[in-house]
Amino acid sequence: MKILFFKSILAALGLLSLLHAEIFDTEIAPFSKGKQCGKVLLLDQKVLDFKKVGGMKFSEISDLAYNAKKKILYLVGDEGKVFRFETTFSTKIEGLHAIDAVKLRKKNGKKFKKWDHDSEGLALDAKGARYISFEGNAKIGRFDSRGRMMQTYPLPKKLRDPKNYRSRNKSLEALAWHPQYGLLTATEWPLKHHNKKDQTIYSLRGKTWHFKAEPESKSGVAAMEVMDDGNMLVLERSYVSLLAPVVVTLKKVYLNQCKGKKKVCKSEVLVKMNNHKGWVIDNFEGLTRVGKNRYVMVSDDNDNFFQQTVLVYFEVKE
Repeated sequence: MKILFFKSILAALGLLSLLHAEIFDTEIAPFSKGKQCGKVLLLDQKVLDFKKVGGMKFSEISDLAYNAKKKILYLVGDEGKVFRFETTFSTKIEGLHAIDAVKLRKKNGKKFKKWDHDSEGLALDAKGARYISFEGNAKIGRFDSRGRMMQTYPLPKKLRDPKNYRSRNKSLEALAWHPQYGLLTATEWPLKHHNKKDQTIYSLRGKTWHFKAEPESKSGVAAMEVMDDGNMLVLERSYVSLLAPVVVTLKKVYLNQCKGKKKVCKSEVLVKMNNHKGWVIDNFEGLTRVGKNRYVMVSDDNDNFFQQTVLVYFEVKE
C-alpha cells in the first residue's frame, strides 16, 4: 500500500548526511521510553539505504520472512521483486548484507502485468517453501528460488469476488504460515459486508477467526505472524492525513479464545507507536519471526526520498 507519511526535518537531514551508507543504525522510540515499550523490547534498528540489490531497484518493501537454518532474510517489494539478505539475529542484527534479487514471474515464465504484480505478503513454511499474496488481482502463490510461480491456491469463497473488497488496494495484505492451520491471510480492511472494525483472519482450509481492529481511524492489518504459542502477532497501521497521527500497533490475537455469537477472539495490545507522541515511525507493513519470541518488522519507503526502509528487531516479553 502506498502512503505518504510526514517525516521530520531532523530525520531528513540525518538521511542526507548518511546518503552513501547502505546500512546504519537508527532509533524509533522516544528517548524517554528507553528500550522496553509495553510488552515489546527493542533490540536493534537499522536503515537499509540501497539504491539497487542484484541489479534491481531496492524500494517499497511490503513484507519479509526469515529462514533461520540458512540465515537468509527474504524481503518482497510491491512491484513483484524478492530480495535476499544474509543475516543472523542474536542480541543484535549481525552480518547483514545483500545477496541478490529475483523478479516474480508467472507459471509460464512471463512477467506479471503492471496491474497484476502488487506483491504484499510473504511467508515460508516449515520446509522453506515461499508463498506470496497479492493485492489488485487477489491471489496467493508458491514460488521457486528463481521467482517463478509453481502453484496457486483457491481462496476462501468470500475472497474470490473482487467486489467484496473495499478496494482492490485493500485486499490480501498479510500472509503467514501456521503449523496447524496452514496458510493464513488477512485483508487490510474488512470486507464490504463487515463492520469496519470487525477484522478477520482466513485459513485457506476454510476456518476463520474474528477480532476487533484498533479504535484509531482507518486502522488496518498491515502484516501478521505466528507466535511461538500458536497465536497471532498482528501489525496494524492507522494513517488518515499528513496532519493526523500515524499510529502503528503490535497486538496479540488469541486464536483459541474466541467467544460470543460472532466468535470474536481476545486481543491484547503489546505496544502502540504514535508519531505525535515522539515515535519516529514510518509505513511499517512487514513482519516475521526470527527466533523464540523475537521478530522483525520492516517499513515501506514508498519509493519516496523522505522515507526510509527501516528494519526493527524486537522481542515480545511474556
